[in-house]
Amino acid sequence: MRFTMEPDDAPRLANLCGNLDAHIHQIADHYKLVIFNRGAQFQIEGPELRPAERAAHMLQRLYRETANGTPITPELIHLLLSEDDIEELESGNTELTPEMEQQELVIRTPRAHVKARGKHQREYLERVYKYDINFGIGPAGTGKTFLAVAAAVQALTRDEVRRILLVRPAVEAGEKLGFLPGDLTQKIDPYLRPLYDALYEMLGFEQVGKLMERNVIEVAPLAYMRGRTLSHSFVILDESQNTTKEQMKMFLTRIGFGSKAVITGDLTQVDLPRGVISGLRHGLEVLDNVEGIGITRFDSKDVVRHPLVQRIVDAYDRHDIRVEAEQQARREERARAQQETAK
Repeated sequence: MRFTMEPDDAPRLANLCGNLDAHIHQIADHYKLVIFNRGAQFQIEGPELRPAERAAHMLQRLYRETANGTPITPELIHLLLSEDDIEELESGNTELTPEMEQQELVIRTPRAHVKARGKHQREYLERVYKYDINFGIGPAGTGKTFLAVAAAVQALTRDEVRRILLVRPAVEAGEKLGFLPGDLTQKIDPYLRPLYDALYEMLGFEQVGKLMERNVIEVAPLAYMRGRTLSHSFVILDESQNTTKEQMKMFLTRIGFGSKAVITGDLTQVDLPRGVISGLRHGLEVLDNVEGIGITRFDSKDVVRHPLVQRIVDAYDRHDIRVEAEQQARREERARAQQETAK
């Protein structure tokens, strides 16, 4: 398959191809093709026509992005490739329809514009806008926390809320950190670092510092939330898989008038002591089908980090399924043995 990019613009083509054609190689590896180019002339070779058509469509789509000065990065390519795979699986049509273009939600913050990529991210943001309480559930790297922070910053800058609260349970990931020096904010800082990083990207370091001094942005350890009523606030509970049933109920009942709450978590990474039921898992069971609560479930195809992260998540999921099947087989075998003994 041969085609030509129009117009022939050297800076845009350099942006598209990347350093040493790294972007071209990334697309070719994804579709298992060979892609050649000389200037604006592209040639795609492969055993089947459909992957070649998808790769050509992806290159042309990325080239259109360069018209607005958008820097083409491996992360952007990975996002679009993942979105293309989902569209292919669901409809067999890789063309971006006008309806899909309208669904590409953009969050505007003072220092960054954040675009929802893929079906689940769009659904997530639509529900955040629609409902006052939302759950974002899925593996690491799917953008659930980053998008929640972006939505919170946008709501604050539009005066839709008066403050942002960052809440997270202080549970170590399988290791004991011991005594942490400093005041309350300094003690909880290590657990809230991902939220801070997102805030810095959207507001800048100095502005975040000023807003924290005025308590417009507040750090609120989950254990200290009892008794409060959170009105006119955008509250983000991150790593909620590490809450207990009692903590989750306590948090959800803090929400006051004019507030929004987004609860994010990954049920495959629970760090609670053995035998303690995750408040997130219990809450999803209790609140399923409750009117006014949005629940978005991400999967490995939504991962926006290094492509290996998606494969790692899939490998762990396959392992868990295999282990569960083996355990179920052993339980059935023991049950049969007990029945034979009883006879």
